[in-house]
Amino acid sequence: MICCNSPVTLCYTKSMLDVARRKQIKVGPKDHGRRMSLDDFDRAIAQEGSIYELAKGVIEVSDVPKLDHGKQVQELRNQLVVYQVANETVIEYLSGGSDAKLLIGPSESERHPDLLIYCSTAPDVPHPWSIWIPEIVVEVVSERSHKRDYDEKPEEYLEVGVEEYWIVDAAKQQMTVLSRWRGQWKQSVVKPSQKYSTHRLPGFKLDLKRVFAAAKK
Repeated sequence: MICCNSPVTLCYTKSMLDVARRKQIKVGPKDHGRRMSLDDFDRAIAQEGSIYELAKGVIEVSDVPKLDHGKQVQELRNQLVVYQVANETVIEYLSGGSDAKLLIGPSESERHPDLLIYCSTAPDVPHPWSIWIPEIVVEVVSERSHKRDYDEKPEEYLEVGVEEYWIVDAAKQQMTVLSRWRGQWKQSVVKPSQKYSTHRLPGFKLDLKRVFAAAKK
């Protein structure tokens, strides 16, 4: 017989409560603006049909972007995949926001960028997202993401250790590149007439004109 105050019983009960608690956490469109801890949000079950992120402990709910946004992301990915195949030792993992995420503990934020480019080997743990940081993060600006992409995310991505942040903006017909320099962002602007290259992806040249053209197909 096990005493009700025994460590075994306490651990077992706590485990059951944790499981029950995690199953009960659900997030839907009505939760926009709701405060939640990063730990709870990371384990929450999200209602389909919307995109959910946590920004400084507050849930942000946005609509699924329009097709032109997806076509730009697809063209960016296509160019990166061609490079990845030809340079197997440079890009370890190329992912979209549905298959990777950034857990930013100090800010209590969880972000799902449009593209994440990892050049380092993944840690040997089941859930590496709080410690495995992509070298490059890409966001394609949509109608309702302008403030998040330009005003909120740069600080968070710098804080978590991202080396480069690309903000692809078809409305402005430019890509803003934020590169880490002495602990701060150094900004440059790339126009469609230019090919963008970075020492973090030796030999890669991004054709921004093709990215913007993809949105019109």
